[in-house]
Amino acid sequence: MRALFLCLPAMFVATVNAQNTPLTFQSSGKQTALIELYTSEGCSSCPPAETWLSRLKESPGLWKDFVPLAFHVDYWDYLGWRDPWASKSFSDRQRFYAKQWRNDAIYTPGFVLNGKEWRDWSGRRDGPKSAGVKAGVLTVSSSDTNRWQVSFAPANVGGVSYEVHAALLAGGLNSDVKAGENRGRLLSHDFVVLTFVKVSLVRSGDVAQGEFVLNKRRNAAESDLALAAWITPAGRLEPLQATGGWLARPASDR
Repeated sequence: MRALFLCLPAMFVATVNAQNTPLTFQSSGKQTALIELYTSEGCSSCPPAETWLSRLKESPGLWKDFVPLAFHVDYWDYLGWRDPWASKSFSDRQRFYAKQWRNDAIYTPGFVLNGKEWRDWSGRRDGPKSAGVKAGVLTVSSSDTNRWQVSFAPANVGGVSYEVHAALLAGGLNSDVKAGENRGRLLSHDFVVLTFVKVSLVRSGDVAQGEFVLNKRRNAAESDLALAAWITPAGRLEPLQATGGWLARPASDR
């Protein structure tokens, strides 16, 4: 489904318990891929892509070789169904990618792999394997899953400034669609971005450090919650390193 516009490994180190033991996610020194899906409940072509993304929950490469997330866009809401997970800022993010690629259109479902348009996802049974590129080690930790500390030790030390991007993800979400192209369908979603932030890091020797806050803005108490975090050069979209993991155990593991 297409819309035209003018211009435009993570290792689970610890678990949270009643005593607020810090929760830490850390990448290896090799690059972990970032998979972004741009999708909408108003798009009849999107359910197969979301089904493919959901299968990654069972992949041994999840959080280690790749970090997946789904940005729900709002530009199909006019068809009669308002996607409850959509945000204009997510649509704008996709437009920024399109502008960078010099594309005159954005579409759903649209996959982005490490900052590049990815069209051959449907022929894969699993997510991408690590390419073995040395990227540096990204570590994020929190004692309350709200305020997170970030440390990035890049493989190539230089004068580059960095930003951390982070998203609170939810899975096990269902929508009984009442209108639009998917009218009458029960749609299921995983790795849905609920909250998204971007924060500049400060260099301290060869390490870039900072913190971010992720507030749970929607009621996702019954959902499978996860964190995704990734590093980019300041002002850029292409990720250098990523990490993440479950905050609440997936229903399939309970």
